[in-house]
Amino acid sequence: MRNPHPAISDASDLSEPTVLATTQRWLERAVIGLGLCPFAKAVHAHRQIRWVVSAANDPETLLDELRQELRLLADADPAVIDTTLLIHPLVLQDFLDFNDFLEVAEGAVSELELDGELQVASFHPQFQFADAPSGDISHASNQSPYPTLHLLREASIDRAVAAFPEAEAIFERNIETLRRLGPAGWRALFVADTPGS
Repeated sequence: MRNPHPAISDASDLSEPTVLATTQRWLERAVIGLGLCPFAKAVHAHRQIRWVVSAANDPETLLDELRQELRLLADADPAVIDTTLLIHPLVLQDFLDFNDFLEVAEGAVSELELDGELQVASFHPQFQFADAPSGDISHASNQSPYPTLHLLREASIDRAVAAFPEAEAIFERNIETLRRLGPAGWRALFVADTPGS
């Protein structure tokens, strides 16, 4: 299935440099640029994000890699690696399959006895909230260029929420932002840069 995300200019190029550059552009322009996640700017600015482009082409291999990345994040100094984006463009491209895998990912956190320390969040090009119509722009808040597992530290989430007094309002504010922007504005975020622009 063709990737519907507007950040993808050539869905056939799944090389690591292209996948990484496209995902970083999405983070900078959408997640940080639109303020969809007010906690992302600091870790990006301080280079505390670990970017991993997986070559896995089956769920079992991805699960092995997820376990490895969970261990690495748990053992790392938070000042060096605060969070990890595990991007996997070759596997779980169907959102329903990806959604099913999230239970497996949560199981891996428990298996490694990292409950209460780490958690796995998710982004996908076909992401859809269950309670919104399929074409609603609200889905864009969780739509990444490629399927992505986001490994987070619980302590970092707690600190970020404490520093942002209205954390529970982020979702509603994101929906308002995206509806003001509209589908054309969302696509325009990812138009290739041109000289002089």
